[in-house]
Amino acid sequence: MVGRSTRRPPGPLLPVFPWDTLAQVRERASTHPDGLVDLTVGTPVDPVAPVIRDALAAESARPGYPTTVGTPALREAMVSSLARRYGVTGLTTDAVLPVIGTKELIAGLPAQLGVGPGNTVVIPEVAYPTYEVGALLAGASVTRADSLLQLGPSTPTLMFINSPSNPTGKVLGIDHLRKVVGWARERGAILVADECYLGLIWEGEALSILDPRVCDGDHTGLLAVHSLSKTSNLASYRAGFVAGDRELVGELLTVRKHAGLMMPLPVQVAMTAALEDDAHEQAQCEIYRARRATLKPAVEAAGFRVDHSEAGLYLWATRDEPCRATADWFADRGILVAPGEFYGARGGQHVRIALTATDATIDEAASRLA
Repeated sequence: MVGRSTRRPPGPLLPVFPWDTLAQVRERASTHPDGLVDLTVGTPVDPVAPVIRDALAAESARPGYPTTVGTPALREAMVSSLARRYGVTGLTTDAVLPVIGTKELIAGLPAQLGVGPGNTVVIPEVAYPTYEVGALLAGASVTRADSLLQLGPSTPTLMFINSPSNPTGKVLGIDHLRKVVGWARERGAILVADECYLGLIWEGEALSILDPRVCDGDHTGLLAVHSLSKTSNLASYRAGFVAGDRELVGELLTVRKHAGLMMPLPVQVAMTAALEDDAHEQAQCEIYRARRATLKPAVEAAGFRVDHSEAGLYLWATRDEPCRATADWFADRGILVAPGEFYGARGGQHVRIALTATDATIDEAASRLA
């Protein structure tokens, strides 16, 4: 028996996995006579486009190891898609890198960039939980802030921003983005923009941190994180990438090669097909737009205020009460939603309602709210 004195020290103290706390409210919602309507996790339900599936199947017989850096065709597709879809110019193929899903990247990014004990990582006050987890896994401290005034003269090592936001759907304007870029550069901080919802804009315009209107064409110190889980329904493929500062991407590549973090080759080929085809992405966007047009008025008519939510796959709803009470109200109607406290204390009076359900399920939810 291994004695207590010889055991390794415990790892970083991580928060409770939020979805594990929903068991009771899920059970409550499941007792509805017409069954459970789950609008919590933003997992795609629509089929993968044939052009992507065909590309995956065509490469499925390859037996050898893939490369961490990705195929030349995939790297070129990343660069050209960012230019074509989001106006990002000045990127080269050595400034992009495929990743095995963006959650994996975000969770490992601070450590892979050398962030650790004694360093500070800044995340939004209401934020995707993995930003905090990635910092804690690296041994860094975490500061939550939405404005530069809150940060004062501090000098963080790394800073996450998220526009459009998960969970709120808020979009950061060009003036805000430019100020954040300048602030980070003055302090030598790495600025990481999670842009996984950039292709799902319902109102106004959202810009990439790599857009020349934001960064003046200089990508130094900047990284943009992109996912194909939402716009191409590739959550099961684990298909994402990071782009930006060539030197930072090179550092990530070196670490990830040593760690054996390689996207499977069939997925690389499928991802290339997805990035080269805009039609399926645009069609999927319109599907979500229609679901939003059904669910948002129903939520508002039921007495809730929908804040932000001008982009992304969620409605950020409140009636100015504790979020767990709101979750129970929805559960009594057989609808499961995510309490806003999952994303930080500032979310304590909101719930996140996902649009990632079938048309029939969204219609059923709207009917129950009526």
